[in-house]
Amino acid sequence: MRMGRIRLGKQGRRLLAGIAGLALGLFGLSLMQRSWRGSARLVSIQEMPEVGDSCYRPSEDSRPNSSPEHRLFTAFEPTTVHAQDNIGGVDLTRPPVRNIWDTAPTFSSVGVDAVRNEVYLQDSNRWSIRVFSRLDNAKPGDPPTEPRRVISGPASDVQFNSCVWVDPGSGEIYSVENDTGDSIVVFPNKATGDPEPLRKLKVTHRAQSMTIDDATGELFLSVQYPPQVVVYSKTASGNDKPVRLIEGPKTHFSDVHGIAIDTRNKLLYVTNWGNVSDYKVAGSGRFEPPSISVYPTTADGDTAPLRTIQGPKTQLDWPGAMSVDADTGDLYVANDVDQSIIVFHRTDQGDVAPARVIKGPKTHLSYPAGVFVDSKNKEVWASNLGNSSATVYPVMANGDVAPRRIIRGAEENKRSLRFGKTEALAYDSKREQILVPN
Repeated sequence: MRMGRIRLGKQGRRLLAGIAGLALGLFGLSLMQRSWRGSARLVSIQEMPEVGDSCYRPSEDSRPNSSPEHRLFTAFEPTTVHAQDNIGGVDLTRPPVRNIWDTAPTFSSVGVDAVRNEVYLQDSNRWSIRVFSRLDNAKPGDPPTEPRRVISGPASDVQFNSCVWVDPGSGEIYSVENDTGDSIVVFPNKATGDPEPLRKLKVTHRAQSMTIDDATGELFLSVQYPPQVVVYSKTASGNDKPVRLIEGPKTHFSDVHGIAIDTRNKLLYVTNWGNVSDYKVAGSGRFEPPSISVYPTTADGDTAPLRTIQGPKTQLDWPGAMSVDADTGDLYVANDVDQSIIVFHRTDQGDVAPARVIKGPKTHLSYPAGVFVDSKNKEVWASNLGNSSATVYPVMANGDVAPRRIIRGAEENKRSLRFGKTEALAYDSKREQILVPN
């Protein structure tokens, strides 16, 4: 769980009388302020309107006063919240005094189509897939990078999506939904606007990441909890059943996130955050160090890993997406909270230090959640949750190295709020801070 902190000024002591706002998972929070019996009261957190309302795709609204902030604000009016103190309560219907939200894209995943020279970024804040030229480069002082195409809208069913993948042969675009939809949606390569998917596959709740083995035509999907890896035909749709399922105590899966395959050496890599529990057994929960476990790509059922990378030397810290260099077999890991990309050799195991680490202020990495190795062009891409950007480096980069190019979804030096499916908050009156769990 992440905790964001936002400092209030001295006026904030008088009252916190309301909150409106969770937009599209990361669209934001709204606060109200009111003098009322000399004490502050947290009133409510309210969901944004349903998908398809005025705030869903602001870039396509040409009406007067159609800025994203205006439409997001008006989407809450009228808003009724209930305020309660020690004596009684009252219903309030009025706009917020101020708002805390992030209208910029938040890039949770990156995929590269080396055949068509395009980069695909999964935007989990604006519920979209954004397509850029592989050679786009936002230089200092430049405005945000304009995408070639954007897939977004109620018909597309892109919502809370956590992973994007592009089939190098057909160019079809796959996207995994992590929360309410429980699905994988697939679009044709040139899809844009609000298209209906070519096909839609119903998957297990909490699906997180995916990768495809083109040689076998299999789609590998990671599921956070209960932790498992599900294997489908890549053309599966509807209620099609998996080809096989990897799960069980011998797997040592724990809060599964990233997934990658080495097609040449037929290896499957899985990142584990280390949160372990059996929902059927009270008190069974425990925490283990994060790890990467390795299996044959043909694994099925309750299969023990061939080897495991785990321990303090590994520097693993909320490891997210992974990608394999097809030429060398090196494994690249988006190391989210460490704000780094770490690289392991194919044969690494145990408590081993990374072969290379991309990290430091020159890198422009900021909570990287996605990573993709473009073996054809000898580059490695990262998608950054913390600054609405994607950065690209030489495939053998090491240390505090500047990116070759940057795609920016927001202004220069952007710092994202990093709200994520916020459903509660607390006010620390001593420090005058709002604590936001995600």
